[in-house]
Amino acid sequence: MTHIDRNRRQFIQNMGWGALTAALPGFAFGESRRINSTPNPGFKADVEIALTARMADVPIRSGAQTHVFKYFAKLLNGPPATLKELPGYLGPILNFQQGQKVRIFFYNELPEPCVTHWHGMHVPQMMDGHPMYAIVQGEHYVYEFEVRNPAGTCWYHSHTHELTAPQVYQGLAGLITIADEAERKLDLPNGEYDIPLVIQDRTFSNGNQLRYVLNMHQRMTGFLGDTILANGLENSEIRVKTRAYRVRILNGSNSRIYKLAWDDGTPVTVIGTDGALLQKPESLPYVMLAPAERVELWIDFSGRRVGSELELQSLPYHITSNMGRGMGGGGMRHGMGRMGMMADTLSQEGKIAIFRFHVAEQVGDSPKLPAELVPMTRLTAQNASNPEKIIPIAIGMRHMTFQLNGRTFDMDNYLELEKIPVNSVQRMRIFHESHGMGRRGGRGGGMMGMMMSLPHPIHLHGQQFQILSRKQNDPNSGYDSVKDGFINNGWKDTVLVMPGEEVEIIKPFKDYTGLFLYHCHNLEHEDMGMMRNFYVS
Repeated sequence: MTHIDRNRRQFIQNMGWGALTAALPGFAFGESRRINSTPNPGFKADVEIALTARMADVPIRSGAQTHVFKYFAKLLNGPPATLKELPGYLGPILNFQQGQKVRIFFYNELPEPCVTHWHGMHVPQMMDGHPMYAIVQGEHYVYEFEVRNPAGTCWYHSHTHELTAPQVYQGLAGLITIADEAERKLDLPNGEYDIPLVIQDRTFSNGNQLRYVLNMHQRMTGFLGDTILANGLENSEIRVKTRAYRVRILNGSNSRIYKLAWDDGTPVTVIGTDGALLQKPESLPYVMLAPAERVELWIDFSGRRVGSELELQSLPYHITSNMGRGMGGGGMRHGMGRMGMMADTLSQEGKIAIFRFHVAEQVGDSPKLPAELVPMTRLTAQNASNPEKIIPIAIGMRHMTFQLNGRTFDMDNYLELEKIPVNSVQRMRIFHESHGMGRRGGRGGGMMGMMMSLPHPIHLHGQQFQILSRKQNDPNSGYDSVKDGFINNGWKDTVLVMPGEEVEIIKPFKDYTGLFLYHCHNLEHEDMGMMRNFYVS
């Protein structure tokens, strides 16, 4: 087994920056590493924040405090409501308004390199948190961008090459909310009735310290913790009134996929996805939520008895990967469901309690769920700049390493097919090589591609995209246990691609040129190199 958190950090601490760049190919930036350390005098910021990443000890469970990496923020200029602190180890919520100009001074006080990505935000390359802009201890980076996103829920997190998984696991993450005029006209629940919910799984030692231990199998499937945390705390509960609430949920886990549902069978009412509110609410029996995905729910406690409770759960599901068919499996305890060795690792056999609402107060008034939310232009293939051209994102594996389009990450490298004209709209097809080019004898996914087909949450930086279609090629994948939980309308920046599945999306590349990442948001896969650049020019 490899103890990533201790050994790797010690390795980095013991090396100077020059030695580090020579030892780790991902950090060999050369002249491409340009640190933006000075504010632009022509950028008139409406909001200024000092954001610092440093080590801290915080209470998460009863008993000893837990050593974490944590974002701390101070508002230098702007509306007082810009920052909202959460308990536990998560960074503060950043509350932005569409049209605001934001300047963030990011300070790294960690004993290892770090860079921060504004996940889901439409910002220039130098402000996006590309790992080429990682800074070392004692350095700072100045982010400046205009908030162009519509109302919705984004987040921020570490995006340091080969260190993203352990750094996010140790706490470097936080929510972003964005408001706009169209949202305000809807009079949705706000203030105390707008509830953030960040879901993460972690494993603790007997002394309440985070454990992040990977063997080869866990590198392949992704790290799974045995304890669920909500907003950075264990056994979370919130007291609510008999009225409607808006609940913003982020799956901030490294690799765990959740099948979210209410414990009493109440349908799940969805009003927003990764990038924005929906055009109209959708009702689902459950919602599949992969790492990095967000969903906004409407839940109305009107008519519920004071003293009653409603629990958000992750329901059982079974994803059969080609990786492990016919192989036996081990087990996992601590109430998280039996996790088999190979194919069963991708399944959840029991229910998992996520978060509990306790109805504590009777009130007489509540807003009603709007029949229509925000206008949305639904894109079709004909909206693409070249409707006949489809850019591939081929998921494959060679030499025990996951790849995209036949390659692993190279800091500033891109293929000809990864060149995108600026201000264009592109059709893209995300697929497993075992069901795509490898099967047809192209790049050679072959038997290895077939054996290693796993679910992958694919995240594209830059502007949000829309899903055009899903096609399942493998009827034996267990798809029926999850298919009713996908939200295919609305704006997205991350899409879960199941074993045997092809997903076609349509994505604008407006306003900004440069290198923009696309990668698997199973963070162990990302750190193994399952990441590539699009070059927009």
